[in-house]
Formats: sequence, C-alpha cells, structure tokens
Amino acid sequence: MTTTSSSNSTSPFNRKAQHDAKRIAILSEAARLFNSKGSRATTLQDVARGLGLTKTSLYYYVRTKEELIFQCYEVTMQRQHSIMDALDKATLTPLQRAGAFFKSQFEGWLSAQTGDDVHVAAPLEIASLKPLHRKAIESEYIRMFKRLRAYLREAMESGEARTVDSTSATRAIIGATDWVFHWLHQLDRSEVLNAADAAWDILLGGLSANGHEYQPAPLNINSDGDRPAQGFDREEQHRQKQEAFYKAGTWFFNRKGFNGASLDEIAEHLNVSKGAFYYHIRNKEDLLFACYERSIGIVQRIDTNAMRAEGTGLEKLDETARRVFHAQNSDAGPLIRYNTITALPTERRKKILSATEDADSRFDTLIAEGKLDGSIRDVNSLLARRLMSGAINASMDISLWRAIDDIDSAAIDYFDIFYNGLLPKDPSKESLS
Repeated sequence: MTTTSSSNSTSPFNRKAQHDAKRIAILSEAARLFNSKGSRATTLQDVARGLGLTKTSLYYYVRTKEELIFQCYEVTMQRQHSIMDALDKATLTPLQRAGAFFKSQFEGWLSAQTGDDVHVAAPLEIASLKPLHRKAIESEYIRMFKRLRAYLREAMESGEARTVDSTSATRAIIGATDWVFHWLHQLDRSEVLNAADAAWDILLGGLSANGHEYQPAPLNINSDGDRPAQGFDREEQHRQKQEAFYKAGTWFFNRKGFNGASLDEIAEHLNVSKGAFYYHIRNKEDLLFACYERSIGIVQRIDTNAMRAEGTGLEKLDETARRVFHAQNSDAGPLIRYNTITALPTERRKKILSATEDADSRFDTLIAEGKLDGSIRDVNSLLARRLMSGAINASMDISLWRAIDDIDSAAIDYFDIFYNGLLPKDPSKESLS
C-alpha cells in the first residue's frame, strides 16, 4: 500500500507528529529552565513564554508543574537507558561502556547548548514528586544504577578493572556527573569533549602519582557533640535549639525535598509545640537557607583543619573528604543535599553557591600541593575538584545503597576510585606506606 503524504511523520498534516514535536519542545524548554532557575522559581507561564505560547495552549499538553517535572524526569531516564541500550549493542568492553556512559553526560549537555539536541532535566527533585511519580522515577533511576554497576562488575571479573566496592564506585561516578549542567558553563564549548576525556582519565588512573596505590591512614574522628547548656546560659540553650531544628530540617529536606517537607511535621518530630518552633523558624524557606548555612559552616571548619594538618596534598585531600563523609553519615549530620538548592530564591541561592564555591576551592589548593610534593599526578585540578564535590554531595545517601557498618571504612571504599582509579595497578609500583 502506498503511504500518503498526510501520514508521513514529516508532513505538516500529521497531527500526531506535530503534537509529539510540540511536547518535546515544551519538555526541553522546561528542562532548560529547571536546570538554570530551579523548578520552584519556574512557572508554567515561564515555559509558555519561552516557546511563544499562551498559558492556555500549554495546558493542552500539561496541567500542573508537578506533572511537567515528572514528564521531564521521565525523558531524562528514558535518555539514560537509550544510551545504555546503544552501548550494550556496540563492540565495547565493559569498562569502555562505563566510560562512554560517563562521557555521554558531557556530550548531552553540549548538544543541548549548541541546539543539536534537546535539554534534559537533571533529576534533582525526585523526593518532591507525588508518591506514584516518585516511585516510577526512582525505579528507573535504580535500574540505571544497576546497569552501570554491572559494567564495573564485569570489568573486574575480566581483569579489565581492579577490584573495588562496585556499589560505592557506581554511586561516586553518578554523583560526580550529577552537576555537570551547573559547572560546564565555565568551560568554552570547544573544551567540553576534551574535559570529558580528561575527567574519565581521572577515574581510570586516580589521583595518586607514580602508579602507587594510595593506602589511607587511620582517621581519628572525635565527635564533640553538644554539651548541655550550663545553668542559665540562655544564649547557648537558644543555639542548641536552633541546631536541633536545623539538623531535623536537613533530614526532612534530604528525604522529602522542599515541597514534601512540612514544618509541622518537623516540629512534631522534635516533640516541640508549633508555637515554640515558629518562634525560632519563621517559614520553610528560612529553615532551608539556615540548613545550607549550617552545612557550609561544618565543611569550612573541616577544610580549615585539613589545611593546617601535616602530610602530603593527597593525604590532606583524603582526610577532608572522609571527614565530610563522616559528618554526613554520623550523628553529627546530616549535611544538606544540594538537590534542594533550586528551591531557594535567586539571591539566596547565589549566596549559598558562592560560599560553597569558596569552600570547594580549598580542594584546588590541596591538589596543587599534592602535585608539588609528588603525591598527586598531573591532572586538571578544576575537573578533579568538580568530580569529588559532586560525589561528596551524593554520598549523603550512601546508606540507601549499601550497608554502613563502619563509617570510615565506607568512606575509604567510596573515595578509593578517586585516588586509585579503576585500572589495575602495577604491583611493582605499589606504595608500601
């Protein structure tokens, strides 16, 4: 049977094709805005305006912003699995598949910026979705995780990769790429593909110089904890109450997202009256902002102490990362996950990101120190810092992926990929320290 022009997918009379094209354009524009402004600051009117549509026209495709976020995340997960489907059919080794998937995150961002492909939303606010939507996205995210982990396990079984804790390594790799959309803007577009190769080289070879396998030293972490306020020290009592509010708020924001967290629920969790709670916390946005400030303060103290410590640049970098990991996963924590950063209004978000950038830049100093003392090989410091910062943020939910019997042992497993890489080491060059 001859196909008529009206049924051709490229025909202007093919209504389904036109509908699908418009839907793709809407999701791409929404993804671009969600990545740059955050979903809370983005309205349906913003999306419509960016496409030259009326809000009424947009409602024909999506009724609520939550539905739009869900559809964007659906596209994101479909894209990830499509990439993996293609890699599984290609003539590649397991480690080459892992590398190609890692670099595809850079390539996808670049294609969207040049207009060669659509924008894809970073799935940062899964926790804020409605239960059914959240379950659907989480299921696909877990499936993606397991597929990448399978690449690493196959590579280890064949001897292509050294033996590492595959769950920790997979979480670190995914965490390292979660925020490429945020910082790749700092590079010239012509540098992005080379940056992808250089970043994967860091994960293959690790930071440790001369082919040595870095052996972390025992880390003595003393948790001072909060001591009861003495007598009538009301200022200290007030500080401790605020600390309790911020810790509880952080836990709820990390688990439920900004939209899912409830101030009433947090007050009930702390067993305090709503009146007492609202005396200290005016609204949810103020609490989220305070949680970010608290977490940054903790990281800054860890960074400062590491800078003063003795040892090589690599040892100081390792100590810093492990202490932050401990703060995230012990009673001292949790620290805030940056997945909620887009819930803050622009000015507050800029302030937090600026303070975070300042704290993260300490890594540059330690990496430079390591290059000078010979403990760290010659790598791109910015890329190494960005990869580790993303992984550190992702480590806040490591207990959801693997058992944590000892926090420091889990930290050593988690960061091993950054120091020793995935490629097998030459036994003749292994460090005896």
